[in-house]
Amino acid sequence: MPYAYPQKVIFKYCDPAGIVFYPRYFEMVNDATEALFSDAFGCPWEVLHETGNIPTVEITARFTAPSRHGDHLVIGIEVTKLGRTSLGLAFHARSGDETRFRAQSTLVHVGKDGRPAPWPEPLRAAITQFMEE
Repeated sequence: MPYAYPQKVIFKYCDPAGIVFYPRYFEMVNDATEALFSDAFGCPWEVLHETGNIPTVEITARFTAPSRHGDHLVIGIEVTKLGRTSLGLAFHARSGDETRFRAQSTLVHVGKDGRPAPWPEPLRAAITQFMEE
């Protein structure tokens, strides 16, 4: 079952026509990912960032319908791959029954030296458990 992140489309996300300016969707994806780590994996980013970081190294998206100021989206997130240092995520944003966008991203866990590092074991266990649910 995917993690569900509710997101209201507020004014700051919109262009003058009142629809979401597409780069702002990437901010929503990042917010949803941060919530996933905190809520589902029990590892808030501010704690993880004490010993390393998790930059996004790849992201793709397909925008299928516009979102407008005031719309309520639900961004579903699924883990697609757990590697030694990487994590694949798939996103599906909907408003009601309508898909607004789909995206995929790859994150890499890096140590303080900025080089890829294995996921901390408690976090790896939490991600694995999430994938099995």
